[in-house]
Amino acid sequence: MSIRNTIPPAIPRRQLLSQMGAGFGGIALSALLQEAGSGHLATAAPQTHFDVSLKQPHQAPRAKAVIQLFMHGGPSHVDLLDPKPLLTKHDGGTAPGEVADDENRTTYLLGSPFKFSPRGQSGIEYSELLPHIGGHADRIAVIRSMFTEHRNHEHAIWMAHTGRIIPGRPHYGSWLAYGLGTENQELPAFVSLPDPAGLPVDETRNWSAGWLPPVYQGTPVRSVGPPVLHLHPTKARAQNTDAARLAFLKELNERHKAARPGELELDARIKSFELAARMQLSATEALNIEQETLTTQRLYGMHEDKTKSYGKRCLMARRLVERGVRFVQILMQGQPWDTHTANTAGTKDCCAQTDLPVSGLLTDLEQRGLLDSTLIVWGGEFGRTPAAEQRDGNIAKGNEGRDHHPYGFSVWLAGGGIQGGQAYGATDDFGYRSVVDRTQTADLHATILHLMGLSHEELVFGRNGRDERLTDVYDAHPIKALLS
Repeated sequence: MSIRNTIPPAIPRRQLLSQMGAGFGGIALSALLQEAGSGHLATAAPQTHFDVSLKQPHQAPRAKAVIQLFMHGGPSHVDLLDPKPLLTKHDGGTAPGEVADDENRTTYLLGSPFKFSPRGQSGIEYSELLPHIGGHADRIAVIRSMFTEHRNHEHAIWMAHTGRIIPGRPHYGSWLAYGLGTENQELPAFVSLPDPAGLPVDETRNWSAGWLPPVYQGTPVRSVGPPVLHLHPTKARAQNTDAARLAFLKELNERHKAARPGELELDARIKSFELAARMQLSATEALNIEQETLTTQRLYGMHEDKTKSYGKRCLMARRLVERGVRFVQILMQGQPWDTHTANTAGTKDCCAQTDLPVSGLLTDLEQRGLLDSTLIVWGGEFGRTPAAEQRDGNIAKGNEGRDHHPYGFSVWLAGGGIQGGQAYGATDDFGYRSVVDRTQTADLHATILHLMGLSHEELVFGRNGRDERLTDVYDAHPIKALLS
């Protein structure tokens, strides 16, 4: 039996339009019923106005501000925060099969050359490279069971900052600015303090708002020279002249904006100019560390060449959160923790730059009664391999490197509702893989939002027909064991 395609008879135009019209009516009715059932109004207009005015959290917050200490390159967990006696015992040997490097990127096991010792009443072990941070062991919660999804720097940085391994998403500091606004309308909600020696890997995307309205992106502030360029006019003007100019400029901006509704880039540009006007007085005062005593400056290591740069930015961060800034990020040039070669020397150098300043920040915040309301987040995009990398061929013992390691690493939190004096989760006996209380990045982000009074499920932004979230598609949960 043969099968032939048949063409249905043509439908008259009037009949076609009539049938289609009935179908459109059914679609419209279905949409109305769906919106009524979900509690959304069919006439609700999309949000077109965004700012950083103070907003109510979803629940009572434990912290008001976050300081992110991001260690570009990936600090070696087995040299700093996750002691592995078996790794040291079998230094130079072959890893057991269950923790072997199945990607063949490394050679023999590489025990840490650094000693670990119990610190504080809690007895949590810290490396000798962190003598000052280790002194705060009872205030710090170390997460030893982190893992991430990519071994490349940029992808892992995007995951750590934005919750996905794809570019173009908002930093979690932007999410906090969007969800909470800021207490001080004369300073940015999200401030980035890059290294004056140069930008980190991925440059300005480290403080990007992605597809959130641009008003929520980070504002980079310099720690050498004028904090914000072009903040003051080259020639001084009378106060009433400045006021009249600003009033006239505001009127022109309002006219321009009224003719172009919904232009978020324009809104952000106007608001940035208005913020700059308000910052002319407040930013200069907020970032003037010369107002601090020499004792305080020494606390941050500003008397030593090695610690002066990072210490100054830590002190600036304290002054900013003290004045109501919601989120402050401190970055290092390039990716200094990326110790593919000479891991011992490289890790030692990074700690020499940061250990004392970070300790000073924790001490200063506590002395001023700010630690309970300020959450400190320390860590990089991943850790380093427990085995040796010999990228440049035959390298002398003691000068080996460690490769990127996304399968198990450590970060730590302090202040802002964190129960200190604990190590949460664990990697295996050689530090290869997270095995106990495995912690994905989304869990860390959910915990940060929770401490700031926000639900990671309710903090959403409508985009392309879906509600975007920081934790996105992941089944994330705040880590209750970390909370005080």
